[in-house]
Amino acid sequence: MDTTRKYVALVTGATGGLGTAICKRLSDDGFHVVANFKNAEKAEKWKAKLKSEGYDFTMIQADVCDFDSVGDMVKQIEKEVGTIDVLVNNAGITRDGQFKKMTLDNWDAVMKTNLYSVFNCSRHVINQMMDQNYGRIINISSVNGQRGQFGQANYSAAKAGMHGFTKTLAMEVARKGITVNTISPGYIATDMVMAVPEEIRNKIVAEIPIGRLGGTEEIAHLVSFLASKETSFITGANYAINGGQHVY
Repeated sequence: MDTTRKYVALVTGATGGLGTAICKRLSDDGFHVVANFKNAEKAEKWKAKLKSEGYDFTMIQADVCDFDSVGDMVKQIEKEVGTIDVLVNNAGITRDGQFKKMTLDNWDAVMKTNLYSVFNCSRHVINQMMDQNYGRIINISSVNGQRGQFGQANYSAAKAGMHGFTKTLAMEVARKGITVNTISPGYIATDMVMAVPEEIRNKIVAEIPIGRLGGTEEIAHLVSFLASKETSFITGANYAINGGQHVY
């Protein structure tokens, strides 16, 4: 690959709490960060806020649930920025509820956003990575994909599926200088978690041996590690980062 150019990192679901931390860390590491978003109004405010902090990301809108939309996004990035060297599949949603009450719409929405997106994005970048004999794909899963969680049959299935995908793709592209790994965070202090009623949040924290929620910067640090050139012998792995809440 051309080592004289700036490496390009695409982060999906970039405008959330975890996506924000990942984008900032990869930018600090010297990557040209492309931030994917779906909601234009939210993205505009996000970009302005980050710019005030000294970060100026390339923004690109696409529905990661849609294969063709992702294809158009990747083509645009390659034309305007360059070949994608690092892909962070971070986009995700929840639609919780006991399985006996779960609707097909809520099953579909979670599977498409959390799992189909991983296929869509990886499929559109993998051939270019193979052509240049280099790439990093990092899939953001969840502790609940490892252990299961009451009311999250859809979410747990999708997040477990992400690592099944990771393991097989890792083997297929290992000789092409491409690594594929999973990160499975526990409960992180994102806006979504902090919006949970304090009483429930305290119960969650009580189950974490370290005694606190994780920080978004801690996840971003692990992404940074796996995105580096020096981690070329790590592939097909699933990194648990959950404060000891689930050990195995």
